[in-house]
Amino acid sequence: MPAASSIHTLIVDDQASMRSLVRTSLQQLGFREFREAADGEAGLREMITKPAHLVISDFNMPNLDGLGLLRAVRAHPPTAGAAFIMLTGRADRELVQRAVQFGVNNYLVKPFTVAQLKEKLEGVFGPLT
Repeated sequence: MPAASSIHTLIVDDQASMRSLVRTSLQQLGFREFREAADGEAGLREMITKPAHLVISDFNMPNLDGLGLLRAVRAHPPTAGAAFIMLTGRADRELVQRAVQFGVNNYLVKPFTVAQLKEKLEGVFGPLT
């Protein structure tokens, strides 16, 4: 049972309001360590510089989309073990299947509630304390 406060998280989304919503939701669940990136390329640089335990990434972004970020994270040995949750604005079956193929741990359809985020996180980490 990991402590939410010990899970270092990288939030990657091109919309500042969505990054803020994810951060606020995580804070309500006890998370304390956050970094943010406005696109997949910046997120990858953040992960290479200082790997996070968890990446929560939008799918549709400029420069490098969430699927490209996922593939790059999984291909880089120091970051390959990070948990990865994909945010998507639609429940696109093909997108989810492709993300699963590349090693996504879970996905979350926007808009979401804190309870839905918690359920997805516990599906990856088990019960959070």
